Amino acid sequence: MNKNRKNRKSIVCPYCGGTAVLRDGSYVYGEDSLVDKLYVCNHYPNCNAYVGVFRNSNVPKGTLADGELRNKRIQAHRFFDAIWKQGIMTRGQAYQWMQHKFSLTKAQAHIGYFSDYMCNELIDACQEVLRNNRAKGA
Repeated sequence: MNKNRKNRKSIVCPYCGGTAVLRDGSYVYGEDSLVDKLYVCNHYPNCNAYVGVFRNSNVPKGTLADGELRNKRIQAHRFFDAIWKQGIMTRGQAYQWMQHKFSLTKAQAHIGYFSDYMCNELIDACQEVLRNNRAKGA
């Protein structure tokens, strides 16, 4: 038995209780998919929850999310990335700011783990930083 499989915990869908299955990106996005692999709820497409994996690995980029939460995470990332892309902070400083602002550990400071509520909180905080620095929003 593969050692990695033995120690890997199954991913349970927070929406329907299904189990996530590792799939090729084309399973969700079609033949022209730019995504290599995804963990997809086994009830897809009835349950629209999935999450991407880091390139060249089977490690999920966060937790399973439905379309609404995926879009909210994308929006939160745009505002967060605007802070370091516009030179207000370095990327590393921006992540440290996020950790401090929300009392997160380094492991928790990933938007892919954020709930709708946390995404909204991050968006609001990022907008404040951008306003205070007279920078463009996302």
